[in-house]
Amino acid sequence: MMNTIPGNPHSETMPPMSYLPSIELNPSLPAQTSVIWLHGLGASGDDFVPIVPQLNLPDDLAVRFIFPHAPERPVTVNNGYVMPSWYDILSFNWDNNNGKRMINSEQFSASVLAIRVLINREIERGINSQRIILAGFSQGGAIAYEAALGFDKPLGGLLALSTYLQFDLTTDIHAANKQLPVNILHGSLDTVVLEMMGQRAFSVLQMLGLSPAYKNYPMGHEVCDAEIADISVWLQQRLRNEN
Repeated sequence: MMNTIPGNPHSETMPPMSYLPSIELNPSLPAQTSVIWLHGLGASGDDFVPIVPQLNLPDDLAVRFIFPHAPERPVTVNNGYVMPSWYDILSFNWDNNNGKRMINSEQFSASVLAIRVLINREIERGINSQRIILAGFSQGGAIAYEAALGFDKPLGGLLALSTYLQFDLTTDIHAANKQLPVNILHGSLDTVVLEMMGQRAFSVLQMLGLSPAYKNYPMGHEVCDAEIADISVWLQQRLRNEN
């Protein structure tokens, strides 16, 4: 069982060793859906907590938000400084041999597994897998892509924010998620994760048979008010099973 501070729906979770530490925001009604939201490099689960009230989601959707913290580890491209990171990035350049960023692939896989463990925990807590949505920003989005598309039960959606695909065209998408709704949002002025990386993800997913949505905003590597409003609309559509 996961322990939280009694009476505090905005509590820091105290998970068993098999779960990533997370911040959990619980709805006033019994949770009917879960959004697992991954932060970017050097941030923490706290990063996107302030966005939740800005989404203005109706109470009857009863959404539980989970914001896991990435492990702290040295990051090669940041001079080896220790910081929250889903995986070590060895180079910001792409490896032309396989279309991937140069990363620590074992750490990447471990983080993907850790997120799938969180998804399964939500299912064990009574949430239908099709009412579980993954969201990820930047490096967290790369993990969210892999964790969602390879998951063995159908999920409710994937929100890819200012991020990129780490895998290539040989990656298998699990049959359960070949129709996964994917919403890709990116800043046209992003100098950290260039927009062409988001566009590449859009094109690759189309080639793999999915029908992702794509929208850009006149912003850098960040989240803007217009984007938050669009996220709210998309979440409500997904959770009410609208087109």
